[in-house]
Amino acid sequence: MNARQRVEARAGYLLLIPSFVGVGVFLLLPVLIVLALSLTRYNLISAPEWFGLQNYAYILGWDRFRNSLLVTLVFTVMTIPASIAIGLLLAVAINRKLPGTSWLRVLYVLPWVCAPLALGVVWRWILDPTNGALNAILGRRIEWLADVDLALPAVAFVQVWSTVGYISLFFLAGLQQIPISVYEAAKLDGAGPARTLWSITLPLLRPTMFFVTVTSIISSFQVFDSVYAMTGGGPRFSTDVIASRIYDEAFVGLRLGRAAAMAVVLFVVLVTITLIQQRYFRRRITYDMS
Repeated sequence: MNARQRVEARAGYLLLIPSFVGVGVFLLLPVLIVLALSLTRYNLISAPEWFGLQNYAYILGWDRFRNSLLVTLVFTVMTIPASIAIGLLLAVAINRKLPGTSWLRVLYVLPWVCAPLALGVVWRWILDPTNGALNAILGRRIEWLADVDLALPAVAFVQVWSTVGYISLFFLAGLQQIPISVYEAAKLDGAGPARTLWSITLPLLRPTMFFVTVTSIISSFQVFDSVYAMTGGGPRFSTDVIASRIYDEAFVGLRLGRAAAMAVVLFVVLVTITLIQQRYFRRRITYDMS
């Protein structure tokens, strides 16, 4: 390496320092703090006490924590396939460039840019059994958020409604990267719309599908605001997702060590799911569209 290359390398590292500082302070440091707290007994009042792995032993054998993991998993299964399927169909429709699609694109993304807590409050009013707009339209009283069997599907519906526009924009960007010549060749070969979607569009959208799936699953496992506003984890813990359980343990029960241990378990689960998805998509992704 000559003198000029050393100067350029030094300048490059200097330019990277702000990014390294940001990653270290706002990403790595909080993770290390949570990991350290998970090994203590801490209530925000007295000094932290060393507790070892007892927090992990407790939560892994705690029925309520296992219920939160199960509820979060069911919530994810409810929301992710529906969000991706509807988002893809919306993107295909918008990509046809019909009149008014620009306005539709704005309408689809509006729920995603709004505060989830505010949306949760609005939907709590819409689903109110006495004065709710939905029951007024249906002409009957339905306990959408107080029924154990309906509460989680209702919250999942709101999650799909609020994220489908965000997902459709990513799919739209992916669709616009596919060369028109590919579709023209398929049309000449006699491929119909369904065959074209299955054999051409979906394979070429796998990079976008991978990104959307990973980010959507992470977002689904971390959902809190809308659930907190709509049900608060009830009724009878039927919507007690893991983020709500962490919040209650940390700021209601003042058991920060236990809450931190739950957060670490959630982190491990998300990393494991992401690695599995990466392994699945790695050999199925096509980036070259030339």
